[in-house]
Amino acid sequence: MPDHNHVETLVLAALEREPEVNPHRWPVRVEYDVVNRVLTLDGQVQNVAAKRHAYECATHIDGVEGVIDQLRVQPAEPRGDGAIRVAVVEALLGESSLRDCGVHALHKGLMETLRVAPNSHDMIAVTVEDGVVMLTGHVASLSHKRLAGALAWWAPGGRDVLNELEVRPAEQDNDAEITDALRLILEKDPLLVHADDIGIRVHDRAVTLTGVVTTEEERRMAEFDAWYVCGVRAVANRLEVRRASGR
Repeated sequence: MPDHNHVETLVLAALEREPEVNPHRWPVRVEYDVVNRVLTLDGQVQNVAAKRHAYECATHIDGVEGVIDQLRVQPAEPRGDGAIRVAVVEALLGESSLRDCGVHALHKGLMETLRVAPNSHDMIAVTVEDGVVMLTGHVASLSHKRLAGALAWWAPGGRDVLNELEVRPAEQDNDAEITDALRLILEKDPLLVHADDIGIRVHDRAVTLTGVVTTEEERRMAEFDAWYVCGVRAVANRLEVRRASGR
């Protein structure tokens, strides 16, 4: 049986070596369940990339057979759960690709119906607690699920998104599905001015971004968008920042 302290020490050492995580500034607490061989990550990190990298670090440690990710992202602008819920709901209601989905939201302990989809059984229910957005229900495709997740991540103030949406009927996931969903998300991201100039390659759920953007903010946002996609296990950001001439 793996030693409790030994496994936790290995995880912390792996996090130390991961520059995206930066545990000196953003401490991560780890707790290892020896019996079930499950590791819990807890704490606050600076962005979604750090959250995903920490998770991947933990999964590669000998003796760890499962990881419970309770890491939360520090929001750029802190907001209450009500404001976050409103932002998520407005994004879902305003997204044309999801117009056939019913939308519900938990408010003051009651699930309110905000839109009924007369021609579809698809529905998305939104719950927000302590800055964490949970999406439940069912949608028609993996792309719909992934788009809804990205919309939730874009809501100001959110600290995490738990995307529990089911796809009915079930679809076979693959790299092409991830590519299509990420392309759709990049095109809809209002912060990406030239999304068409971004190249996407996906192999074994690892994304590589190539091409040119005009600001460092765009470069990082494109990477975060890739991490927002359910099923992505790695992102290589090879985008170049090249400012437009004449500026």
